[in-house]
Amino acid sequence: MTYTREDITRIAKEQNVRFIRLQFTDLLGSIKNVEIPVSQLGKALDNKMMFDGSSIEGYVRIEESDMYLYPDLSTWVVFPWVTENKVARLICDVYMPDGTPFAGDPRGILKRVLQEAEEMGFSTMNVGPEPEFFLFQTDDKGNPTLELNDQGGYFDLAPTDLGENCRRDIVLMLEEMGFEIEASHHEVAPGQHEIDFKYAPAIKAADQIQTFKLVVKTIARQHGLHATFMPKPLFGMNGSGMHCHQSLFRGSENAFYDANDKLGLSNIARHYMAGVLRHARGIAAITNPTVNSFKRLVPGYEAPCYVAWSASNRSPMIRIPASRGLSTRIEVRNPDPAANPYLALAVMLKAGLDGINNKFSIPSPVDRNIYVMSEEERQDAGIPSLPINLKEALAELLRDDVICDVLGDHALSHFYELKEIEWDMYRTQVHQWERDQYLTMY
Repeated sequence: MTYTREDITRIAKEQNVRFIRLQFTDLLGSIKNVEIPVSQLGKALDNKMMFDGSSIEGYVRIEESDMYLYPDLSTWVVFPWVTENKVARLICDVYMPDGTPFAGDPRGILKRVLQEAEEMGFSTMNVGPEPEFFLFQTDDKGNPTLELNDQGGYFDLAPTDLGENCRRDIVLMLEEMGFEIEASHHEVAPGQHEIDFKYAPAIKAADQIQTFKLVVKTIARQHGLHATFMPKPLFGMNGSGMHCHQSLFRGSENAFYDANDKLGLSNIARHYMAGVLRHARGIAAITNPTVNSFKRLVPGYEAPCYVAWSASNRSPMIRIPASRGLSTRIEVRNPDPAANPYLALAVMLKAGLDGINNKFSIPSPVDRNIYVMSEEERQDAGIPSLPINLKEALAELLRDDVICDVLGDHALSHFYELKEIEWDMYRTQVHQWERDQYLTMY
């Protein structure tokens, strides 16, 4: 929807909205907001709402703390699950007091890469994300347990799929908020679910991912459940991915489609894909940003661990879905839902644009199941692996000048510092597995 200032003021009055959440995203992908009474709506629409940036992860030092929120009017929505003292939401860009965009704002970082794409003639990056999640039961205090809400499997129905009612309520709530839902189903693992919504331009898609997470967690709580987007919550089961279908358009023309190509892929699509593959190790710290992310990227659980592509195989990192014409696209399968969606889309797009600019050649497709190939066979086929842990991924990020440039000095240094702390905390902890393995052995 396109809203004007007058539309928003009128709707707020007609629907008796009492509070407005001015929402933005920190560097780690967490949703933050400043809530104001509706009496301050005019001030917010004038871009005059200030907040303390020094309190937000990866933003600024205390002596530089004043920052401003500029609402994107197209993101206006009234939360349908609040019936009394209604609450509405506007997603904001973050600006400095001098009126310049804040260099560490993830949404602003994605906008900068999209501007680069536009200067190359690509008016739109369309993205269809597929964030998966788990539903866990809660205890009598509402805290999450490790008890799954069902023992269902892929495409199961009730009574095996006990998350069906919760999932339906999530779908209804999303539709009320303007989402076009294409499908919802139980995923492979017990307690795991997926709801697919229609592709959208990149900024809107990233906004929708953040809204989706908020709705899923809110409705799950109403059902006495805890929803988590943690990539690998349970050992021995599939983890949760966030496959990202993507394509570039020139106006109404899909730049990824070529009717004369055997696979229907244009040279632009092939160069773009080659760029994503070439930078795959460098972007992994962004697309898979937690210690836990790399517990998902292991053989045998349908998550890609190898840098390869195919049109007929789900074990490589990139797959080409069967649809052609306007729907021709690539599916990048390694991102997970812990990723900051703005940063993840920014680095994938930049990697693809680098491939187009430099006309990178794409390697041959890998149509075998890579999981059953030996290491020697993979080396002979020229198939690299993704990083095996966060520490390796961070080192690869620093080695990739193109991806470092996307983030900029501010975001890169703060992100790296936060993730180094996370890795050191994990590395120095003594985990239950170690006690089980060694306490009586030695």
